[in-house]
Amino acid sequence: MIRKYKATDITNVIDIWYKSSTIAHPFLENDFVEKVKKDMRNIYIPKAKTWVYEENGEIVGFISMLGNEVAGLFVNPNQQTKGIGTQLVDFVAKLHNELEVEVFEKNKIGRPFYDKYGFEFTRKYFNKASNQEVFRLKFKNKI
Repeated sequence: MIRKYKATDITNVIDIWYKSSTIAHPFLENDFVEKVKKDMRNIYIPKAKTWVYEENGEIVGFISMLGNEVAGLFVNPNQQTKGIGTQLVDFVAKLHNELEVEVFEKNKIGRPFYDKYGFEFTRKYFNKASNQEVFRLKFKNKI
């Protein structure tokens, strides 16, 4: 079930982000990851519109949006490949004509997911904070 995020979900959301991010982004420096973890709690999640995917009363994934941009899509590693990420993107795609997302070039989980979903490459740039190449992708609803 997808439902709107509540402030009391923050610990679970951060935990899912951290577990998933560690697997998807093993190339990131620890200092950068710890800064983002702190910023997730204090800046990113409070500013975004977030929905969680709950199964048997437990949050197993979430999607955060800033306008039409997927600011974060993370699913607990032990729940990945079950269609949860797709359901979350389907949910927000109904709210927007276009979706945009940024994904690290080296992200071997996120990049194939967005490719399969139908996102298309728009540009590549170097992110100084993470010291990584980033792809910007766009999805246009065909509805």
